[in-house]
Amino acid sequence: MDLPDESLEDDARRLGHLRIAGVDEVGRGPLAGPVTAAAVVMVPGRVPPGLNDSKKLNPTRRAALAVEIGAVCEVAIAHASVAEIDEMNILRASHLAMLRAIALLDPAPDFLLIDGHLVPRGLSTPARAVIGGDARSVSIAAASIMAKTCRDAIMVDLAQQHPGYGWETNAGYPSKSHKSALRDLGITPHHRRSFKPVHNILYQDKSLSD
Repeated sequence: MDLPDESLEDDARRLGHLRIAGVDEVGRGPLAGPVTAAAVVMVPGRVPPGLNDSKKLNPTRRAALAVEIGAVCEVAIAHASVAEIDEMNILRASHLAMLRAIALLDPAPDFLLIDGHLVPRGLSTPARAVIGGDARSVSIAAASIMAKTCRDAIMVDLAQQHPGYGWETNAGYPSKSHKSALRDLGITPHHRRSFKPVHNILYQDKSLSD
């Protein structure tokens, strides 16, 4: 199995950059909860063994790697709220969370490796968008792990406040049981009203009450 490596970080270092941050987000697909981004600056050569794209790790391994990453890397995590997602769309909200995470790094990075097709608008730091970056760059992979670990914990907490939707296991993604609970239990303040399954239920409820 091919693992992420430091090739992209090394490319940036050859250009003279010293503080390189990998940036990734999680939570674009769920029907509920915030979108969460992490920015991670790694020390060259100090890569936790087995570091990989968070989607390819089981929860136990991901949690263990998050502890290791936190011990040897600089990490910043930030969010965009459900209200912001509904207001500006999920892509722009994801980029807002990324910008917030980057801004929390002190001192600021001088180069960014950003997972995805696009660099967020308004970014003043030199950056490279990397398609499939969490499978290619150790910094982006580390960011994906930190963002997912944090967001999953948020959803477990929200599941205790709003039982029945299965957020402790589905993290707000549109699983069959989650969509069924939406129909049976209704919509919470943490559901994204701009997302079609939620919007459709709201529209149906409104039609029935009219």
